[in-house]
Amino acid sequence: MPIHIGLAGWGDHDGLYKPGTKAGNKLKQYAEHFPIVEVDSTFYAIQSKERFRKWVEDTPDSLHFIVKAYQGMTGHQRGAAASTDELIDMYEAFRGMLEPVIEAGRLKAALFQYPPWFDCTRENVRMLRETKQRMQGIPCALEFRHQSWFTAEFREKTLDFMKEEQWIHSICDEPQAGIGSIPTVLNATDKAITMVRFHGRNAAGWNQGGAPNWREVRYLYRYSEEELQEWASMLKQLQEQSEHICIIFNNNSGGDAADNAKQLMGLLGLSRPDGRSPVEPPPPVIEQLDLF
Repeated sequence: MPIHIGLAGWGDHDGLYKPGTKAGNKLKQYAEHFPIVEVDSTFYAIQSKERFRKWVEDTPDSLHFIVKAYQGMTGHQRGAAASTDELIDMYEAFRGMLEPVIEAGRLKAALFQYPPWFDCTRENVRMLRETKQRMQGIPCALEFRHQSWFTAEFREKTLDFMKEEQWIHSICDEPQAGIGSIPTVLNATDKAITMVRFHGRNAAGWNQGGAPNWREVRYLYRYSEEELQEWASMLKQLQEQSEHICIIFNNNSGGDAADNAKQLMGLLGLSRPDGRSPVEPPPPVIEQLDLF
């Protein structure tokens, strides 16, 4: 049962790329290292269909995409809620944006990550049902950020609901830092695919949402060998429940995500898409001598 490991985004991992690589060429080089990537820019703005088509055309068939849902669709934007017409337009644009990836057979899932204030209520359950209806025909992963979904009272009901509505479970590794963080729940809700996202374990920085550089603080963490070894064992449990495991490292701010991802690939005996070992050094660059 395959395990695919990748990173959240591809622009900030300079250690992966040859010196001087332009931003537009980074994704192609990224695909030499990892078979899957999470597109995060779609959280901030729905991208054009043309941009997605270019990403597909510029990369090999071995690279698959997880695409993060736009923040207006998950309620991250504070203030007045979007009207029904505005939501219809958002979903229509989001679905249209995904068409090139779907047509290429390279979309793993659209990832709906809900904010820390999205708690387990009847109204929010209704919203999740509506979201799945609007995304009908497209695989969707669900990630919570509020502990109420996995309390002793609601944990099994939450998992059963996700199975009934055909949500892919996005399992989190993150610090246990209050109600705005969730435990690691090793239960697949879809037999075909399960996601695992590594957010780091920076408990001290997890809830500093008001700081100007809060994202850099929150995800500043480097997993130890022991922590990744523990996960290598836990992944075996998930493999018994789901055919395909997609793992995304999101601990980007200190440049640790790529190294940790390759470290876990090595522990699991996985190769890069180009067949090389994930942890071996790149081949030496042989410069032609200027003799004349």
